[in-house]
Amino acid sequence: MSDRICGFLHSFFRRDLHHEMRGLSNYCLSCCANTLLQTLSATWEVGDLLERWDAAGLREDRGNVPLKLKRVLAAMKSDRLQHVPHEDFLRCLDRNCVRLNVQHDADEVFLSILNLMQQQMDDKALALEIKNLYKISVETHLRCLNCTSVQTHTSYLLSLPLHIKEDHHNSLEDCISSFLAEQELTGINRCFCAQCGFKTPSKQGLKLLSLPRILCVHLKRFRNSCGSTRKLYCRVTFPETFDFSEIVKEGFSPDFAQNECKYTLYAVVVHSGSALCGHYTAYVRDRVNQRWHYADDSHIEQASWEDVRRTFGGSCRHTAYMLMYRRGLKEEGQQPELSG
Repeated sequence: MSDRICGFLHSFFRRDLHHEMRGLSNYCLSCCANTLLQTLSATWEVGDLLERWDAAGLREDRGNVPLKLKRVLAAMKSDRLQHVPHEDFLRCLDRNCVRLNVQHDADEVFLSILNLMQQQMDDKALALEIKNLYKISVETHLRCLNCTSVQTHTSYLLSLPLHIKEDHHNSLEDCISSFLAEQELTGINRCFCAQCGFKTPSKQGLKLLSLPRILCVHLKRFRNSCGSTRKLYCRVTFPETFDFSEIVKEGFSPDFAQNECKYTLYAVVVHSGSALCGHYTAYVRDRVNQRWHYADDSHIEQASWEDVRRTFGGSCRHTAYMLMYRRGLKEEGQQPELSG
């Protein structure tokens, strides 16, 4: 190939890099994994931690997900004209039971990737740092309505699963409030009370112990009933920025000690179609100029906040399914230029 042609291709490729995103071809129904790779690439904290992982002495393992992820994320942010090795990553997922040629749930695949990183990285301290990026620590209170005794235990989540009310206009703020609100457990949902010695009606509530740097929100749009799955297209609005402390003032544990609770949206995983036949795409905000871009497998284009808002749902089958928020931007030295 002549120097002139190489120069033209390089300049064309560089012009396309104003998107700050690399398209990923659809390989064996890989739209779900492709979309998650775009969101992981936009979560630069994950890429930075994987770059610190010294995997040079690691024996080549075709089933090592974090090793393949480290390579594909490095290639996605490179400005060199090169092939993005995401097919190796997809085959690696297949070896870990996230099968090719199968439609997947994006939240389940996302959690599988995080769990496989914990299991397969030999640097457990770095693996823990990656886990802590997403870790939501909660305190569960179970109050017996018979004897008023309270049982408490702590746990954590890596994504926030929010129930959507069917045939209702939902908002992210309302869904979070409902998630943390007390629920009465009666009938078949009664829990065992150690004080009473038998199952009793009770009230269960959650309190936040700590919030993560990266908040992954899962909008539960799929319902299972009578052996079949259907999708909810109802409207769920969400903001570009929100402050947890203003939404759930009573939702914090007395042990909660964080001062910064403000989050900014930087990626949206979108599901189009029905529960049985769907397609995943993503909206991602650029790290430098804070502009939105749209990724549909290998196709990348500029977008706007108005485009993102169209994924709220309602009359549209193109609906937001996962939301990625980042807490604070102080260390970035800038605040996002919001467009809505």
